Amino acid sequence: MKPISDRVVIKPAPAEEKTKGGIIIPDTAKEKPQRGEVIAVGPGKDGNLMTVQKGDIVLYGKYSGQEISFEGEDYLIMREDDILVII
Repeated sequence: MKPISDRVVIKPAPAEEKTKGGIIIPDTAKEKPQRGEVIAVGPGKDGNLMTVQKGDIVLYGKYSGQEISFEGEDYLIMREDDILVII
């Protein structure tokens, strides 16, 4: 996958299976992850270079991006502006 413009492809981190105290979280109560790894980065928009790079671990907004499935894997495609921080 090669994103265009200022788009970024992110592989979301898996949802937490247990709490820190060891309680198992059922599928219906799991929260959507807000962290992931950058898989691909577009060239930028209007001459602005991209800040994130392939391999970066990032935090993004809870409802950011468009979910897609590609070759059996789930990904998010979002604008670089939707990324909050690089960890």
